Amino acid sequence: MSLRPRRADAVVIGGGAAGMLCSALAAERGLDVILLEPNAALGKKLRITGKGRCNVTNDCPAAEFIQSLPGDGRFMQSAIHRFGTGDTMALFERLGVPLKVERGRRVFPQSDRAEDIVRALERYMRAGGVDVLHERAEAILTGGDGVRAVRTAEGDIECRSAVICTGGLSYPGTGSTGDGYRLAAELGHMVTPTRPSLVPLESPDGFCREMQGLALKNVRLTAFEDGREIYGELGEMLFTHFGVSGPLVLSASAHMRGFPGKKYRLSIDLKPALDAEKLDERVLRDFGKNKNREFRNALSELAPHALIPVLVERSGIAPETRVNSVTREQRRALVSLMKDFTISISGTRPVAEAIVTAGGVSTREVDPRSMQSRLAPGLYFAGEVLDLDAYTGGFNLQIAWSTAYVAANSLRS
Repeated sequence: MSLRPRRADAVVIGGGAAGMLCSALAAERGLDVILLEPNAALGKKLRITGKGRCNVTNDCPAAEFIQSLPGDGRFMQSAIHRFGTGDTMALFERLGVPLKVERGRRVFPQSDRAEDIVRALERYMRAGGVDVLHERAEAILTGGDGVRAVRTAEGDIECRSAVICTGGLSYPGTGSTGDGYRLAAELGHMVTPTRPSLVPLESPDGFCREMQGLALKNVRLTAFEDGREIYGELGEMLFTHFGVSGPLVLSASAHMRGFPGKKYRLSIDLKPALDAEKLDERVLRDFGKNKNREFRNALSELAPHALIPVLVERSGIAPETRVNSVTREQRRALVSLMKDFTISISGTRPVAEAIVTAGGVSTREVDPRSMQSRLAPGLYFAGEVLDLDAYTGGFNLQIAWSTAYVAANSLRS
């Protein structure tokens, strides 16, 4: 089979959130753009984000957005000011996707359908004449002036600019296989060690398995690293057969960046609306209504059914103790346990179960004002392939939108 010569102004590698927007914006500039995506469908990971609803962005000021990046947030200063969260919302509204703002200023399509975001981007690309080829980039070829072609199994595509938008390693079934790291490394870029972020956590504590399936709402979760508080928030979490998961846990995991060297634990305040004194009064009232019952049968109004046996065991109070025999010290120990229910953390679940990948192409080797490589002229990066990650709430997708915008408007024509 003869390989046909092909040519474009720019080749965008990866048809996810960053790649789709980058190619559409570059085409809008009048550039001839080819988008390479080995999957049969574009936006495969985007379609499942936010449990299929797609948390498009977060309706917050630029300063708050920067604070939501636990790593090198300064790298995003220029990008978020050039294309911020309000710009993202305006763009998708213009593309025909009405949006809504929910708790925590999370922004979703009014339809609650991630598919609508993907289709809007596909329409945007078609309108600009982006040529989508379902091929895998095998190498980026450079010469004296930098990027000169992208090689695929179907032949080389001559170009002056190439953008790596391949994502990270999370959700490998969607095509996030680390190709971008390889392509960048082959051109001399440093790829910082990758690790899972926004990921469930594993615990050696047997009571987690005992309570698997139990969801706790309106609790406060605090995370500690070597005894120092690194995260605290109100919300929901879930016990599983391996440890813990749920929104609070995923957010906490983004702060746990020192495995395996550092020691981590979680603390749950089961009654955050009550201080210890008020909770003690509440326990006293409940005990007064159940004074002749056994301790193990007197907590039904204080805790979920699945949690009670664990509370009883960890309280140190014999289960068969009559409530009217529980001492003041024992009662206060129970209150202390409910205000500080600790969980040991041994590690994270695999990166394949993470929402995002932390680590990636070093931002030190990328110009934040253009997303262009400092090592290879004409090579650009956007999205999760970069060593950038953020907390939950739409911030990670905003990284994709902002970096894609900057790259698209910096490409060599």
